[in-house]
Amino acid sequence: MSNWKNAHRSFYYEYADEPEDLVLPAAETALLVIDIQNTYVEVQDDPREAKRWEPFRKRMNETVIPNTRNLIRQCRDRGVEVIFARIACLKQDGRDRSLSQKKPGFNYLLMPKDRQDSQVVPELTPDADDIVITKTTDSALTGTNLRMILHNMGIRHVIAAGIFTDQCVSSTVRSLADESFNVVVVDDCCAAATDQLHINELETINMIYCHVVQLEDISGFMDAE
Repeated sequence: MSNWKNAHRSFYYEYADEPEDLVLPAAETALLVIDIQNTYVEVQDDPREAKRWEPFRKRMNETVIPNTRNLIRQCRDRGVEVIFARIACLKQDGRDRSLSQKKPGFNYLLMPKDRQDSQVVPELTPDADDIVITKTTDSALTGTNLRMILHNMGIRHVIAAGIFTDQCVSSTVRSLADESFNVVVVDDCCAAATDQLHINELETINMIYCHVVQLEDISGFMDAE
């Protein structure tokens, strides 16, 4: 098992006591898979951009997607609710999007909800009874009914996986923590544009907004109840 209790420590928590063992009761836990959608694994038309993003696609295809598929299976086997969040606008012209998704540059996201590039990647296709949250913001809680859904189902603990670590994952994790959910972020089921951005963000959110762990740790937490 990984040494999650002492990994990814920022300046704030360098000398803090080790956290207690994590226990994730199935009936009170949900897995939230964030924004692992077709558009993010497509190769860009611009050769320069395609080359810049090649390490990210490699991590997605070789690590994040296979690990998340494994994580989903483990959760289903134990009766843990699996929920998906995806960026998708309700209007074809995207005027329902938040300002952060209308600004020019990388964060400009015009993905109508029924278009193929906005769908969850085929390897992780949600089951018929899975909840899929459509969001037009970074945080999966802001502007959606996810908070109410979790409350109605008696969920207290959320396992988070997805992309981008420093954007939608971080924003969602912070929102969940502010709403007093216990959050566990699975390092090797997440990615940012670069490994450095990914690592920096994990250090920032670890031990205050969540606990950062590895996929190999999760089964022990779920079996500990």
